[in-house]
Order: sequence, then structure tokens, then C-alpha cells
Amino acid sequence: MDGEGLTTAQSWTAQIDIWFAILLDQLPNILFALFILVIGLILAQLVRGAVRRGFQRKATQVQIADLITRLIYYSLVILVVIAALQQAGLNLTAFLAGLGIAGFTIGFALQDVSKNFVSGILLMIQQPFKMGDIIQVGEYTGKVCGISLRATEMNTLDGRLVVIPNADIFTSAIINYSRPNTRRIEIQVGVGYLSDLDQVRTIALQALGVVDGLLDEPAPVLYFNDFGDSAINLTMYYWIDTQVNDVLKAKDQGMVAVKVAFEQSKIEIPYPIQVVYPAPAHVTQPVE
Repeated sequence: MDGEGLTTAQSWTAQIDIWFAILLDQLPNILFALFILVIGLILAQLVRGAVRRGFQRKATQVQIADLITRLIYYSLVILVVIAALQQAGLNLTAFLAGLGIAGFTIGFALQDVSKNFVSGILLMIQQPFKMGDIIQVGEYTGKVCGISLRATEMNTLDGRLVVIPNADIFTSAIINYSRPNTRRIEIQVGVGYLSDLDQVRTIALQALGVVDGLLDEPAPVLYFNDFGDSAINLTMYYWIDTQVNDVLKAKDQGMVAVKVAFEQSKIEIPYPIQVVYPAPAHVTQPVE
């Protein structure tokens, strides 16, 4: 072997010795990094299983539960890998800084999309409503017919299809008419001034007994409100079981029953009356 070849071989041998020395020096850090990686991946698996079981107990939609579980799992895996690489001696500061800037830029450009996405996830977790519920959001009232991560679809009571962004729903007051098992119904009517008010109260409350799903507690009540121009006005309040009867049908049944009971008992529901007096004789009549 000539002198140049010998020098090259010695150079490679020296370089390998340097690498081996560095490996021996970093071996404890590498082993600890592997330990962090293994333990971290096991913990990520355990967290994923716990999150999945939590969603199953809340009866969350399968696709939403799966998506959130995956996001949590892969986020934990990324954190574990970064921690392991840093423990092994790799400098990830520049990479993480660039990743943060890129994430901020993308998030700012897609802020409306991300806002609806996050709101959709939170709505799925909190579940203020579910498919088929009758809800009111702002000026819209209807049945929920579709829930996605971007928007919620609703069939309004007059047959329109409304698509509302989840961010708007999340920041608005939501009235869920289907969630409570009981609802209070109000009926307003007027009776003649010559009516026996005690009789009116008794007959009206007895008439409500035909309403399907009527609750005994709270018991139906009747209050006289004011003296109208041609009638004494009253309001009846009664509660129903919404699993037995719906609100509109319960109000219809109550009004029909009270009307029939008043007619049978000769209780007058007067029409509004306006008295028109003849013009005084001295008033000049218009010339046609």
C-alpha cells in the first residue's frame, strides 16, 4: 500500500474512532430518548383509549369521536417524538420555530374555517342538541337534520333548509325545545262580563283533562288577567309530557276542549263590540 492509501485508511479509522467516541458519549442520552419514546407511545395509546371510552359514554357521533381521538393521539405522538429527539441531542429549535410560523400563517389564512371547525368539535362534545331536535338559534326555529364540523343544517317549521355555521351557533343562545320532557302551554280567552267566574274556572280546568300527556303536577291553573273592552280576559297554564304529546297538538286539544265546554255550559266568548253613534243633527252631511 502506497503512502497516500495508508494516509486515507488512517483518516477513516480516526474518523470512525471519533464517531464511536461520540456514540459512547451520547449513549446514555440515546437510551433515555428511546425510553421516553416507548413510554410516551404507551401513554398516548392509553389516553386514546380513555378518550374513546369517554365519547362512547356520551354517545357522541362515531365519526366525530374518531376524529377527535385521532387528533389527540397524533398530537401526543408528535410531542413524544420531539421530546425524544431533543433528549438524543438533536437541536430542533430552528425546525420548531419554522413550524410555528407556518402554522400561524396557515391558521390566519383559514381562521374562518378553523373557527367553524373548532366550534363544531366543541358542539359535538357538549351536545346542546342532537339530530331530530327542535331548536331555535337566533331568528331560525326548526328541526336539526344535519350536523357536520363546519355547519349545522336545520329544516325550519315553514319548510326552509337553513345551513348555519357552527361558529355562529356556538356563540348564540340555543333554545332546545325537544330536550326537556315537560312543557308549559298557555291558552288565552275572554268570557262575557255576566259570566260566573268561579264556574268559568271550574269548567275550563276540567275541560283540559282530555289533553294527551297532561301532567297532574304542576297542576293546571287559570288566572283572570284584565277587564277588556268586551270581555274578562283569562289565561290557562298547563304542563304536558313531550314524550306523549307535542306542543302544538296539546294546545289545539286544549282550545277545542275549552270551546266545547263553554258552549255546553252557555258561557259566552264575546266578540269585540264597537258602538257607532249617529252624527248630531247639526253636523253637515257631505255632499255627494
